[in-house]
Amino acid sequence: MHIIARIRNDFPTKFGLPRQSGLTDSLESYLVFEPEYRNPDALRGIEGYSHLWLIWQFHLAQRAEWSPTVRPPRLGGNKRMGVFATRAPYRPNPIGLSCVRLLGVEHDPHLGPILRIAGADMVDGTPIFDIKPYLPYVDCHPEATGGFAHEVMGHQLQVIIPDELMKKIPAEKRDSLRSILSQDPRPGYQQDPERIYGFPYDNMEIRFSVREDILTVCQVETEK
Repeated sequence: MHIIARIRNDFPTKFGLPRQSGLTDSLESYLVFEPEYRNPDALRGIEGYSHLWLIWQFHLAQRAEWSPTVRPPRLGGNKRMGVFATRAPYRPNPIGLSCVRLLGVEHDPHLGPILRIAGADMVDGTPIFDIKPYLPYVDCHPEATGGFAHEVMGHQLQVIIPDELMKKIPAEKRDSLRSILSQDPRPGYQQDPERIYGFPYDNMEIRFSVREDILTVCQVETEK
C-alpha cells in the first residue's frame, strides 16, 4: 500500500472531529498529493463527479493486537459490539472509508493539483491510500438499514456562543464550528455538566460545557 496523498484541514487532533463523513458538510479540507502522484493526468475527468470515496489510514489508532469487540462511543462506551458491525478505528487493518463532496480542483505551482473537499472526518495529515468516484446508481441504497447506529443518530445539542466569543471566530469558520459542536463532541460515557471540554480548531482552542441538551462555549483562545 502506498500513501498517495494527505488531508490538510483545521483539526490537528481527533477530539471534535465529526464522527462520520458528511455530517458537517460546511467543513472544508484539502487533499494534497505526495510528490510522485502530483500528475494532473491522474485526475482527468474527476470534476465530473460530485462526491468521492476516500480510502485512508487510521494512523493515530494503531495497536499491536486487535479485539473482536469494541465499545462504540455513541452507545455510552459500556456496550460491546462486534468490530465488523462498527466503524471503530481499532481494527485488524486500520483502514477508513469516507464519502466526501468534491468542491473543485486547484492547481498550486509547488504542490501540483489539489482536491478541495467538504465533509471529511479525518485529522490533518491523515494518509490517503486511494480515491474512487462515488457512483449514485450503484452506491446509493435508500432502502438500506442502519443497525444500532441508526437508533442513536440525529441527536443534536443546542449551541450557545456568546457574542463576545463569536467575534473571535473567523466568519468563514462559524457555521462549521457550530455544526461540529451541535453533534456533541464528547465521548458518550462523559456526561459531567461541570466539566470543561476543549479541542483545537483552526488556530483556536475551543472550550465548552454541556448541561442537558445545551452546549455553551465558555472560552475561545487564539494562538499568537
